[in-house]
Amino acid sequence: MKILEDRVAGRKVILGLSGGVDSAVAAVLLARAGAEVEALHMTNWEDDEGYCTAAEDLQDARRICDRLEIPLHHVNFAKEYRERVFEYFLAEYRAGRTPNPDVLCNREIKFGAFRRYAKRLGGELLATGHYARSELDGGRAALFKGADPNKDQSYFLHAVSADALAETVFPLGTLVKDEVRLLAREHGLPVYGKKDSTGICFIGERPFREFLSTYLPANPGPIRSPDGRTLGEHGGLMFYTLGQRQGLGIGGRKDAGDAPWYVVDKDLDANTLIVDQGDSRRLMSNALIASDPSWVGDAPALDDARLAAKVRYRQDDQPCRVRSLADGRLEVRFDEPQRAVTPGQYIVFYAGERCLGGAVIDRVERNIPSLEAEHNLPRHATN
Repeated sequence: MKILEDRVAGRKVILGLSGGVDSAVAAVLLARAGAEVEALHMTNWEDDEGYCTAAEDLQDARRICDRLEIPLHHVNFAKEYRERVFEYFLAEYRAGRTPNPDVLCNREIKFGAFRRYAKRLGGELLATGHYARSELDGGRAALFKGADPNKDQSYFLHAVSADALAETVFPLGTLVKDEVRLLAREHGLPVYGKKDSTGICFIGERPFREFLSTYLPANPGPIRSPDGRTLGEHGGLMFYTLGQRQGLGIGGRKDAGDAPWYVVDKDLDANTLIVDQGDSRRLMSNALIASDPSWVGDAPALDDARLAAKVRYRQDDQPCRVRSLADGRLEVRFDEPQRAVTPGQYIVFYAGERCLGGAVIDRVERNIPSLEAEHNLPRHATN
């Protein structure tokens, strides 16, 4: 609490108030630390069909501010979101990849458009309810994991600039979720029991296929085993991701055992989904190529550097070696093979608790080249 007081006491802080319990408790902690708190609620998606909970979240934000007696501002960033996040989301699916829009939303909207708007409101600092920690070292910001390992969100914040982080506080960074809910109840916040939001707002509770097919045409094609047997038909490669088990519709075959089937590759040129059974080695890889690296501050020296990395949220840190390539991309080699590394997702790098930055997974190198050669499959998965 002392660290938070030192950062915010007597300063005007604009808090991103989503209407959920995390940002509500962040408001409580900021006020307790002596900040002049004002809340800003963002609408980033407009949905006439009622799947997104934006209207309900705005009402919850109003109730929170009434309870805490702090001003509430409301801004609509739907246009910016469509242009800077959603168009990228569609382009990645169109290319057969599996994007993560949350990272781009943080960089472009929450710490981009929101940050600029907060300054127009006179904010000296901005705050959010993320479970992460930012610290200043000689005036420069560094990003660290949140104290709650089950809620740490540094993975999604790795692309936020050091300049933005230097003007940001994360009041929940030293708390665990149970403590946050307890504080919400103690302060009579009306959202103390509200469920955490999951998934992506613009999809909401509707089926993913239904949503995506309204923007991109589905293109059915064959589902095949690695040895070329046709097992069924897929509804469109964009609906599947590496390691997926559900929704394949090929269980209970007489010519196969009882082990479950998993997506192990996509052949975009042939519009073919490739699946394999059981603990398939085709899902394992020990190296990848990543593009568009983003670093929190200066890029680390990457000449076969020893780091740790995550290729998905909530994954344990994985030891690896990283080196820069001549074209600006990164080559990452893991100490242990990784399962279902997915192009379009992010690899995020750590040195202990510190989040250094990350990059977009571009290409995955399989560690079973003999099997790819045998069945004429690509050694490097690109989708």
